[in-house]
Amino acid sequence: MIKAVIFDLDGTLLNTSVEINLLINKALSKFNLRQISLKQTIEYIGNGAKKLVERAVPEEYSHLTEKVFEYFSKIYAECDNSNTTLYDGEEEVLYYLKQNGVKLAIVTNKPQAAANAVYKKLLSKFNFDLVIGQSEKFPVKPNPQSTLSAINSLGVEKEECLFVGDGETDVQTAINSKVNCVAVLWGYRNREQLKEVGAVNFAKSYCELKDFIKKF
Repeated sequence: MIKAVIFDLDGTLLNTSVEINLLINKALSKFNLRQISLKQTIEYIGNGAKKLVERAVPEEYSHLTEKVFEYFSKIYAECDNSNTTLYDGEEEVLYYLKQNGVKLAIVTNKPQAAANAVYKKLLSKFNFDLVIGQSEKFPVKPNPQSTLSAINSLGVEKEECLFVGDGETDVQTAINSKVNCVAVLWGYRNREQLKEVGAVNFAKSYCELKDFIKKF
């Protein structure tokens, strides 16, 4: 029986791609660097804000990476998340899980301040038990430390926990943490990309995710 579900954030709980694309381009423009497309932004998401910036900054301007990252982190934490949305069917499923006593947590590579801000605006009504973002406390996913800490804090066993994410990093995190995983297909990666890193269980919608959890 599933007693806790740990969710990734970007591409899983929230469609943040447009927001992130606008912010990374604002940071790049500040330093007169060429902007990147939404498609590129989606490709670069998944390993934390620092890696996103490193991928976005042209190699010949790598000496500016730290400055771009500092500015991006600042505006990322301060943004109003007006271009960020939930996915179809999400509210119903999150309320269903809470009403049935399932504990909810978020483990993301989004910087902690930015994770806290977007959680407060769009997800706090679901009363997640825990939000762990990128900070000096834990290495970024797919290192399992943040996930294992979440499981411990939630007071559940690994076999009672499910990790839900849309990226290769999430699948690898679940494998490294030795917990079951559902790879979702409404996010930023496709089935083949996820299968390549070991994904076995897939959900094409929140409705399918709910059915999987009920049958587990």
